[in-house]
Amino acid sequence: MKPKIFIDGEHGTTGLQIRTRLAGRGDLEIISIPAERRKETAARAEFLNAADVAILCLPDDAARESVSLISNDTTRVIDASTAYRVAAGWEYGFPEMDREQAQRIASAKRVANPGCWPQGPIATLRPLVEAGLLPADYPVTFNGISGYSGGGRTMIEDYEAKGENASEFTPYALALKHKHLPELKAYAKLKHDALMQPAVGNFAQGMITVVPLQLGQLHHIPTGAELHAAIADHFAAIKGGVVEVAPYEAVDRVPELNPEEYNDTNRMKLYVFANDARAQALLVAVYDNLGKGASGAAVQNLDLMLGLNG
Repeated sequence: MKPKIFIDGEHGTTGLQIRTRLAGRGDLEIISIPAERRKETAARAEFLNAADVAILCLPDDAARESVSLISNDTTRVIDASTAYRVAAGWEYGFPEMDREQAQRIASAKRVANPGCWPQGPIATLRPLVEAGLLPADYPVTFNGISGYSGGGRTMIEDYEAKGENASEFTPYALALKHKHLPELKAYAKLKHDALMQPAVGNFAQGMITVVPLQLGQLHHIPTGAELHAAIADHFAAIKGGVVEVAPYEAVDRVPELNPEEYNDTNRMKLYVFANDARAQALLVAVYDNLGKGASGAAVQNLDLMLGLNG
């Protein structure tokens, strides 16, 4: 019997992307609430409890409500909201984060899908903290740019309505309290919240994150090669992962540093750039905010939980 998958919130940005990614999958059965019952809480409860895996593509409060509606001990959950990303009893759905993380996800009953913005910084910072090359209390800052689809339906409609008049570069979260900060702190193994400066660009999807490092005040000042080796060794040990580490090179430009480079894929590529004489480095990640950053990660976690190859 095929596993039954219910996407609660299948008509939102992430839900639609997941439906597209699962289209044509003969190893799964997608179950959906009939249109005339879509607003009924009883219908949601019925389908949540009928599913082998429920994927929640909802705002935080609605996601919490969906979890509360599950009355059996068999439905497994992947939640794409921020509601449970640092909650006890939930596994963080970034399979390449640790050697054992994919197995933890595979055996988990509850998985919190990662946010798009923290994944690049977690991927580059966690190996360095674990290797002792960066102290856990290092004052991390990071910036980046994402496609406007990361802002959900309202931002998508706003950007597309403005057409050529839409802003090419819009910094946001200027109150410095972005909702993704707790998971970045927890899973990059930092002692303090990072200073995060995200921006939205006038393109639909894709993203780049950049973590600048001022290394001169550290007791041991790591070289760029040491930083790169720690990150490369971490991901080389992850079997079946989708995160790639670019070779370490002294270059001024890399054509692949394009936020749309990996659109419609689940890939992530990491780069280390450094100037050892200045004791400075940049940790860069390129990936699709709707792929590895959202729907692609959800499908990757789903396949792990069901023991499927996708």
